[in-house]
Amino acid sequence: MKLVAIKEISGKIELLSGLHIGAGDTEMHIGGTDNPVLRHPHTNEPYIPGSSLKGKVRSLLELKSGLMTITKGNPLQAGDLKRMPSEKKDEAEHILKIFGSSGSEKDDVSSIGPTRVSFSDCPLNDAWRQKAKNERLSLFEVKSENAINRISGTAQNPRFTERVPAGSVFDFSVSLKILGENEEELFDYLLMGLKLLELDSLGGSGSRGYGRIRFSFDDDAVGKKFEEIRPL
Repeated sequence: MKLVAIKEISGKIELLSGLHIGAGDTEMHIGGTDNPVLRHPHTNEPYIPGSSLKGKVRSLLELKSGLMTITKGNPLQAGDLKRMPSEKKDEAEHILKIFGSSGSEKDDVSSIGPTRVSFSDCPLNDAWRQKAKNERLSLFEVKSENAINRISGTAQNPRFTERVPAGSVFDFSVSLKILGENEEELFDYLLMGLKLLELDSLGGSGSRGYGRIRFSFDDDAVGKKFEEIRPL
């Protein structure tokens, strides 16, 4: 197993709807919201964690592969290959090579090797930050949501959720290690995962319309390939 290349996918993520990636803040501040978004501790600006991108792309690829019936909803691990149908094994190995396997001491991961992919945290795009400053656009919004009583038709149990507004733009970068000449197809498989994410949603409350995004790419050839992908 030898490192022969490191391929990068970089570009921008534009929010098509409000994005909520929670900060895990359990403290309720006076005049604040009960569900704040993640902010950078130095700049107080929103950002998209690389772990959020990696986790969602992996889960969508596992969902598409049909492997969740074998793993019973748990993340795919190297040990699952032992009971994998032959027609599913190649796809399972793609996922494990790209995203890695925690496995156990009993699992043989020598054929899988190290995790190939690295998702960087996504900061606000510089041009968008300047535009927001010049036009006095807010980097955050608070959305009120209520449960509706089906009989009386009245709102109840109000909840205030902080979001990053639609139209916001972030920079993203993903790198993929290629360990051997037979791994070029991993790049296309990862790109398909990003396409699935664009078709689905990022962050919380996707079923309520949150987290719709659009990718654009610095490399025109990658962008063209991405547009041609039909994963389903």
